[in-house]
Amino acid sequence: MARAETQVDLQLVLAVDVSGSVNQTRFVLQREGYAEAFRNPKVLNAIRSGMSQAIAVTMFQWTGPRLQVHVVPWMVIRDEASANAFAAAVEGAPRVLFSGGTSLSGAIDFGMRILPFSDVTAARRVIDISGDGSNNAGRPVQLARDDAVAAGVTINGLPIPWLEYQLDKYFYDYVIGGPGAFVIGAESYEQFGDAIVRKLILEIAGAEPSIETASLGAMFKPVAKSSLARR
Repeated sequence: MARAETQVDLQLVLAVDVSGSVNQTRFVLQREGYAEAFRNPKVLNAIRSGMSQAIAVTMFQWTGPRLQVHVVPWMVIRDEASANAFAAAVEGAPRVLFSGGTSLSGAIDFGMRILPFSDVTAARRVIDISGDGSNNAGRPVQLARDDAVAAGVTINGLPIPWLEYQLDKYFYDYVIGGPGAFVIGAESYEQFGDAIVRKLILEIAGAEPSIETASLGAMFKPVAKSSLARR
């Protein structure tokens, strides 16, 4: 008899940039930002506001086209204890990649490969990519994005434009896609934690553009945009 899968509101893949431009200090700021965000009561309240009052989350680190490591397994978060358990797992995950280019397309493709292994049924599926550079290795990021969107997956972005001016616009134009897709930028690694909290609240709630969400600094895509990849 087949095992019944757990129903959740969101299946969320967190893709963390650990390419050569991310030194150890910047890596730790990212890791601490994610961990503290899942301990934030506002994030837990967002999880509890859903129909299933639960989400499934996982995390991997990425650099080049074939350099991705799954560092935190799929975990279901539905209460303070499970949120703290996920935060602890993030804090306990060491850095395992250090160089290899910046392949946003490789990150999206890897995210798509691990989505089926969550043992949950989700109303929404999202891959969220943090990064401090544009795609410079692997296939064009637009193609990876379009394949994911065609499969019903939304791609959101958290760019850190400390090296590349207007990286948030690059993410908006070429990386994100799917229903309700959005970008929230972190102006520096020191502001990464605050950006993560804002991003998770919008992501978990499945927020659409509004005066309230605009005040959080989100740039939304109103529709799926596969056609824009060929403009």
